[in-house]
Amino acid sequence: MDSHFSRHRIAVIGAGISGLSLARALAERGLDVVVFDKARGPGGRMSTRRSPEGHTFDHGAQFFTAHTPAFKTQVEQWEAAGVVAPWQGRFATITADGSRPDTSARRRHVGVPRMSALTRHLSRELYLVTKTRIASLARRDGGWTLTCTAGTDYGAFSAVLSTAPAPQTMPLLAPHSTALAQRARDAVMQPCFCLMLAFDEPLTVRLDAAEVQVPPLGWIARNSSKPGRSGEDCWVLHADADWSEAHCHDNPTSVHKAMLTAFRALTDSPAPSWSSLHRWRYARAAPPAESAPTFLWDPTLGLGAAGDWLVGGRVESAWRSGMALSGAVLDWAERAATLRT
Repeated sequence: MDSHFSRHRIAVIGAGISGLSLARALAERGLDVVVFDKARGPGGRMSTRRSPEGHTFDHGAQFFTAHTPAFKTQVEQWEAAGVVAPWQGRFATITADGSRPDTSARRRHVGVPRMSALTRHLSRELYLVTKTRIASLARRDGGWTLTCTAGTDYGAFSAVLSTAPAPQTMPLLAPHSTALAQRARDAVMQPCFCLMLAFDEPLTVRLDAAEVQVPPLGWIARNSSKPGRSGEDCWVLHADADWSEAHCHDNPTSVHKAMLTAFRALTDSPAPSWSSLHRWRYARAAPPAESAPTFLWDPTLGLGAAGDWLVGGRVESAWRSGMALSGAVLDWAERAATLRT
C-alpha cells in the first residue's frame, strides 16, 4: 500500500464492473475511495433479480468471455476465488428457418451462484454509498463536491470518476469540460427489454440458451441451467436491440405480451407460473471507432470517466476501461505525491 497517496480522496460514480474494478485498483494502492450508486447494492447490469417467490434471474449480462491475456488472467483469479465458473450449456442460434446448435469453442463464464456474486466480490472492503443518485458536481476550494438528487452534499474529493452510462455521465461532465462531455454525448446506447419467466415444470426444449434472430426476441436463456443455480425452471428473454429501441416507450403490458407470445411460439411452452418485465434504458453500447479512447481523463481537473460505452458493450470492455483509467489516476497521484516531497 502506498501511504503517500493517502491525501487523495477519490469519488467513483457507478458500482458495476467498470466502477468496482477501478475503485479496487485505486483502493489497493492506498487511495481513499468512495463509490456511489443509485441502486440498493453493487452490480449495475451484472445484477440479479429475485422474485417474491424466490426465483432468481440474471436479468442483465448473461455471461462473459475473455479475449485479452490480462482479462483471462483476471477471470482465472475469479474462478480460483469461487465466484466465477464456466457455463456448459447447450447453445444455439434461432432464425426464421429454424434452430441450429452453436458448435463454437467459446468459453462462456458466469458469476456463481448468480451474476451479482462477482460484483459482490469486487465490492468487498470498499466504501459504498448506495441508493444515492449523484445529480451534479461542483468545484470548491480546489476539490470536488458531489450533490445527490436528495440535496445532500458529499466532499471534498480530489478527483471524480464516473462509470455511469454515457447519457448519465454527460450532464455531470458538461459544466466542467466540454471536451469530455462531447465524448459522452457522442456515445450510442440502446435499451433492452428483459422478460423473466418461471415455470412449474422444466420446459422440454433441447437448448439452454440461444441467440434469436426473429424479433421481438434477441436472446433466450434457461437461467437455471447455469452453474450454482437451483429451483424451478427459470428463463430470461432479451428483446432484439432495434425492436427495443422502436418500442422503448410502449405500454409495458403490450411489450410483455409480444415477448411472451413469441417465446411460447418458439418453444411450445405453457403459460409461466410467474413473469415480470424489466426495461434496461441504457443496455447496449455501440462499438466505438478504432481511434476512440479507452477512458476519459483530465488530470488538470481531476475529472474522468470509464465504461463499456467507451470500448464496446462487453463485460471485458467495462473491466478494461476501468483498469485503464485506474492506471492514469495512479500516475497522476504519483506525480502529485512526488511534487509534495
